[in-house]
Amino acid sequence: MESELQGLNPKPPKQPDPNKDERPLLKPPDAAASSGELDKKYAAFVRSDVYGSMGRGELPTREKVLLGLALVTLVPVRVVAVTTILLLYYLICRVCTMCSVPNREEEHQEDYAHIVGWRRIVIVQCGRALSRLMLFVLGFYWITQTYRIPQTYVENPATPSEQENDAQSEDTQSEDSRPGVIISNHVSYLDILYHMSASFPSFVAKRSVAKLPLIGLLSKCLGCVLVQRESKSPDFKGVSAVVTERIREAHQNASAPTMMLFPEGTTTNGDFLLPFKTGGFLAKAPVLPVILSYHYQRLSPAWESISGVRHVILILCQFVNYMEVTQLPTYYPSQQEQDDPKLYANNVRRLMASEGNLILSDIGLAEKRIYHAALNGLFSQC
Repeated sequence: MESELQGLNPKPPKQPDPNKDERPLLKPPDAAASSGELDKKYAAFVRSDVYGSMGRGELPTREKVLLGLALVTLVPVRVVAVTTILLLYYLICRVCTMCSVPNREEEHQEDYAHIVGWRRIVIVQCGRALSRLMLFVLGFYWITQTYRIPQTYVENPATPSEQENDAQSEDTQSEDSRPGVIISNHVSYLDILYHMSASFPSFVAKRSVAKLPLIGLLSKCLGCVLVQRESKSPDFKGVSAVVTERIREAHQNASAPTMMLFPEGTTTNGDFLLPFKTGGFLAKAPVLPVILSYHYQRLSPAWESISGVRHVILILCQFVNYMEVTQLPTYYPSQQEQDDPKLYANNVRRLMASEGNLILSDIGLAEKRIYHAALNGLFSQC
């Protein structure tokens, strides 16, 4: 009886620890299934080359042999050549800026973009030539360039009155036809080298870039807009204000460097076009749309879902790389687009997607970070 009573009156249950997570542990998701779901949801950032997501895919034997051969023979030659080109251009910029620092005190930064005369000519022409040479060293032996007139410009013939209005519009545009900014899709850091070789424009960069060895002086000579986002001084201008001012200056002054913007704000795998930020369209100036496309058989040159160091090494190992450039005519905004920068940006985006056979995507940098974090989690489980 006593034993039965003991069985009917067990010890009081142990109180749960409020600091302890009592939820059941979840089993790690199946890597293949989870990866497939992620790839479908974040398609704009998915790598589909031989090396796979994060460049960690299982390689076939042939690819391993080619990779090992390139590491021993091709990579050392390319590293030496790229370093030599970089040092040579640094010395050219150093000589051209010696004893003649422009010191334009706006925003307390030196604006080397406003150097004029022979110094500016040497900086620009040497910069373009050496940028193209660097692309050649990296395997871009030829670059296909296409100048395309969108179908929307020619599929509807104009009436005589419309032709007269168009002629007047063209006369007005010819007087002030220089675009203030180049708008391009963003696929890789190699995009910058191409645009430097083609037009040597100014980019947007962090203020800290100006302090980097070698690169700092080159960024100044490019006329980069150096942004210090954390600045709280009363005379500090926001990024959009600085960029807008530079675009207007480039549009109105033929001697000012053209601005170059990647309005997506991040890279994609080259098949998609993300939503455009409106910063490059606030100046109400005409824009020059340029579409970059990389073709590949082994490694995709897209700097997407892969670490920078790994991608640079693999690019150096690839014997031949391919780039195709499509340049559209200068896009002149209508009055409605000038009044609505978001409409202006969306119309240019749709035009570029149509002419470049790109897929419009609604995701952006925030989703990209989620995708990369998820990929890192899946690989850490494997």
